[in-house]
Amino acid sequence: MAEKIEGRIQNHMNIRTIEYKNIDETVYIYEHSSGLKSFVVPKKGYSKKYATFATHYGSINNEFIVPGEKDAIRVPDGIAHFLEHKLFEQKDGSVMDKFSKLGSNPNAYTSFAQTVYLFSCTDRFKDNFQLLLDFVQNPFITEESVEKEKDIIAQEIRMYEDDPNWRVFFNLLDAFYVNNPVKIDIAGTVESISKINRDILYTCYNTFYHPSNMMILVVGDVEPEEVFKQIEDSIDTKSSKPEIKRIFPEEPKTINRDYVEQKLAVAMPMFQMGFKDNDFNSKGIECLKREIAIKLILEMIMGRSSSLYNELYNDGLINNSFDFDYTIEENYAYSAFGGESKDPLAVKKRVMDEIKKIQMSGLDKDSYERIKRAMKGRFMRQLNSVERISHMFISVYFREVSMFDYPDVYDNMTFDYVKGVFDSHFNLDNLAMSVINPV
Repeated sequence: MAEKIEGRIQNHMNIRTIEYKNIDETVYIYEHSSGLKSFVVPKKGYSKKYATFATHYGSINNEFIVPGEKDAIRVPDGIAHFLEHKLFEQKDGSVMDKFSKLGSNPNAYTSFAQTVYLFSCTDRFKDNFQLLLDFVQNPFITEESVEKEKDIIAQEIRMYEDDPNWRVFFNLLDAFYVNNPVKIDIAGTVESISKINRDILYTCYNTFYHPSNMMILVVGDVEPEEVFKQIEDSIDTKSSKPEIKRIFPEEPKTINRDYVEQKLAVAMPMFQMGFKDNDFNSKGIECLKREIAIKLILEMIMGRSSSLYNELYNDGLINNSFDFDYTIEENYAYSAFGGESKDPLAVKKRVMDEIKKIQMSGLDKDSYERIKRAMKGRFMRQLNSVERISHMFISVYFREVSMFDYPDVYDNMTFDYVKGVFDSHFNLDNLAMSVINPV
């Protein structure tokens, strides 16, 4: 096990440090009295600074019990994304304009499980950071602005309905899942957002934007104590941590259907296929282990150096658009791979044949060792980018792990473990496919 040293900085703020000796990184941690956890990853000599303010709240959280209440409520789909839009509108004008005057690049996104607000800058960090802290904590929502926003988001939804990349992906999720809300578009539908009003938005905001359900991360050449002092002075001390009860429908282990097809304006057919995952822990090191193991297997089976990839490519069945990934969150997990192809069903047959072959003969240990080293090397290179660190840190944070645990997981991963994951995940009964054909 690589050396991980925890320490404390003695001052009134009670700042903890974790040193990851094996990768020469130190994380500074400060927990505010409201329950908000903040992290600083100093990168001396880097000109760019990157700050994020995130909440553990995404599009799948459409049914929950408001803290202090007894009964569950179901809110319209697309609320998390709607709120993200609304927060940028303040009483005294647009937050985006204020960031641009400060010379920074702001952004925000809503995913299935989180909403993230961020900016990057090279100077005036303190002013930009203050703006981030202030606007995320102070929503200004009027009925009039809600109605106006509905038209804007409805246009966005209609745009996505015609986007083949978006549709091929969501059609795959619909093929995987029977009841899980991950199959619903992040922005909702034109019909669902028409039911949104100011009161519902404030209910969701007050539930999920409590500091104890949020985190802050700053990466760059900054002084941790100064960042934490600014947080301490700016975060509202709210009441004790409320327990948010998130409610998810029962989901069968089987897939919803094995094939979905749609016609859109594309030059060449597009496809996404993959496996619905069932046997997973959604939190802690076990979740990282499984994520790395499945990504490793995908790389072995269909990465650029694999025989399957090269055969498919040489036969003109795939092109450079072909890619793969594995996603794991609190109540769903799946692998997905795809791109453009003149014959998606031929690709599916080849993939299935390759998986059956491995089921008979087993995974290749030499290939496993080589790819594991390459993937760990790729991870280490990402530590040179403040954006990559920020993105990766947040993507795993709400799963109760640190991105800096990845090297340990690589080092301790065994071939037998990976073989076991292959057997459980790459089950052909759980394989589904989504295809977009030209009109």
